[in-house]
Amino acid sequence: QVQLVESGGGLVQAGGSLRLSCTASGIMFSSYHMGWYRQAPGKQRELVATVASRGNTNYADSVKGRFAISRDNAKSTVYLQMNSLKPEDTAVYYCKAFFWPSEYWGQGTQVTVSS
Repeated sequence: QVQLVESGGGLVQAGGSLRLSCTASGIMFSSYHMGWYRQAPGKQRELVATVASRGNTNYADSVKGRFAISRDNAKSTVYLQMNSLKPEDTAVYYCKAFFWPSEYWGQGTQVTVSS
Protein backbone atom coordinates (compact mmCIF):
# COMPACT_ATOMS: atom_id res chain seq x y z
CA GLN A 1 0.00 0.00 0.00
CA VAL A 2 1.41 3.35 -1.07
CA GLN A 3 1.31 6.23 1.41
CA LEU A 4 2.55 9.79 1.16
CA VAL A 5 2.38 11.67 4.45
CA GLU A 6 2.94 15.42 4.49
CA SER A 7 3.82 17.48 7.55
CA GLY A 8 5.14 20.90 8.46
CA GLY A 9 2.27 23.13 7.50
CA GLY A 10 0.90 25.82 9.76
CA LEU A 11 0.27 29.50 10.29
CA VAL A 12 3.10 31.95 9.68
CA GLN A 13 3.40 35.70 9.24
CA ALA A 14 4.34 37.21 5.90
CA GLY A 15 8.11 37.11 5.44
CA GLY A 16 8.44 33.98 7.55
CA SER A 17 9.55 30.47 6.66
CA LEU A 18 8.22 26.94 6.81
CA ARG A 19 9.61 23.57 5.79
CA LEU A 20 7.25 20.92 4.49
CA SER A 21 8.13 17.23 4.53
CA CYS A 22 6.58 14.31 2.66
CA THR A 23 7.56 10.78 3.57
CA ALA A 24 6.67 7.96 1.21
CA SER A 25 6.18 4.28 1.85
CA GLY A 26 5.23 1.40 -0.43
CA ILE A 27 7.21 2.65 -3.43
CA MET A 28 10.81 2.52 -4.61
CA PHE A 29 11.27 6.15 -3.69
CA SER A 30 14.56 6.71 -5.47
CA SER A 31 12.97 5.82 -8.82
CA TYR A 32 10.11 8.28 -8.49
CA HIS A 33 9.98 11.92 -9.48
CA MET A 34 8.55 13.97 -6.63
CA GLY A 35 6.58 17.17 -6.65
CA TRP A 36 4.82 19.73 -4.50
CA TYR A 37 1.54 21.23 -5.66
CA ARG A 38 -0.85 23.62 -3.99
CA GLN A 39 -4.51 24.53 -4.16
CA ALA A 40 -5.93 27.77 -2.83
CA PRO A 41 -9.67 28.15 -2.13
CA GLY A 42 -11.60 28.54 -5.37
CA LYS A 43 -8.55 27.91 -7.52
CA GLN A 44 -7.17 24.97 -9.45
CA ARG A 45 -4.33 22.89 -8.11
CA GLU A 46 -1.01 24.20 -9.42
CA LEU A 47 2.57 23.05 -9.63
CA VAL A 48 4.96 24.51 -7.07
CA ALA A 49 8.15 22.53 -7.60
CA THR A 50 9.41 19.16 -8.76
CA VAL A 51 12.57 17.14 -8.22
CA ALA A 52 13.36 14.34 -10.62
CA SER A 53 14.76 10.98 -9.58
CA ARG A 54 18.16 12.22 -10.75
CA GLY A 55 17.82 15.40 -8.72
CA ASN A 56 16.91 17.96 -11.42
CA THR A 57 14.59 20.60 -10.05
CA ASN A 58 11.88 22.77 -11.55
CA TYR A 59 9.93 25.67 -10.01
CA ALA A 60 6.87 27.73 -10.72
CA ASP A 61 7.83 31.31 -11.54
CA SER A 62 5.88 32.56 -8.53
CA VAL A 63 8.17 30.73 -6.07
CA LYS A 64 11.56 30.91 -7.80
CA GLY A 65 14.20 32.31 -5.47
CA ARG A 66 12.00 31.79 -2.40
CA PHE A 67 11.29 28.05 -2.28
CA ALA A 68 13.69 25.11 -2.52
CA ILE A 69 12.77 21.48 -3.12
CA SER A 70 15.09 18.66 -2.08
CA ARG A 71 14.96 14.92 -1.53
CA ASP A 72 16.61 12.40 0.77
CA ASN A 73 16.34 8.99 -0.83
CA ALA A 74 17.67 7.26 2.29
CA LYS A 75 14.69 8.63 4.23
CA SER A 76 12.18 8.36 1.35
CA THR A 77 11.39 12.00 2.02
CA VAL A 78 11.00 15.11 -0.10
CA TYR A 79 11.18 18.60 1.41
CA LEU A 80 9.97 22.03 0.46
CA GLN A 81 11.77 24.89 2.15
CA MET A 82 9.62 28.00 1.87
CA ASN A 83 11.15 31.39 2.66
CA SER A 84 9.88 34.95 2.33
CA LEU A 85 6.32 33.67 2.46
CA LYS A 86 3.53 35.86 1.11
CA PRO A 87 -0.22 35.83 1.82
CA GLU A 88 -0.76 34.55 -1.72
CA ASP A 89 1.18 31.40 -0.80
CA THR A 90 -1.76 30.40 1.41
CA ALA A 91 -3.06 27.04 0.18
CA VAL A 92 -3.24 23.34 0.87
CA TYR A 93 0.08 21.85 -0.22
CA TYR A 94 0.13 18.36 -1.70
CA CYS A 95 2.98 15.97 -2.32
CA LYS A 96 2.99 13.81 -5.46
CA ALA A 97 5.09 10.83 -6.47
CA PHE A 98 5.10 9.94 -10.14
CA PHE A 99 6.76 7.36 -12.37
CA TRP A 100 4.81 6.68 -15.52
CA PRO A 101 2.17 5.39 -15.48
CA SER A 102 1.83 5.51 -11.70
CA GLU A 103 1.11 8.58 -9.65
CA TYR A 104 0.28 8.96 -5.98
CA TRP A 105 -0.85 11.92 -3.87
CA GLY A 106 -0.63 12.78 -0.21
CA GLN A 107 -3.55 14.09 1.82
CA GLY A 108 -2.28 17.67 1.91
CA THR A 109 -1.11 20.08 4.58
CA GLN A 110 -2.48 23.56 5.15
CA VAL A 111 -0.18 26.58 4.89
CA THR A 112 -1.62 29.92 5.96
CA VAL A 113 0.36 33.14 5.63
CA SER A 114 -1.02 36.13 7.48
CA SER A 115 -0.34 39.71 6.37
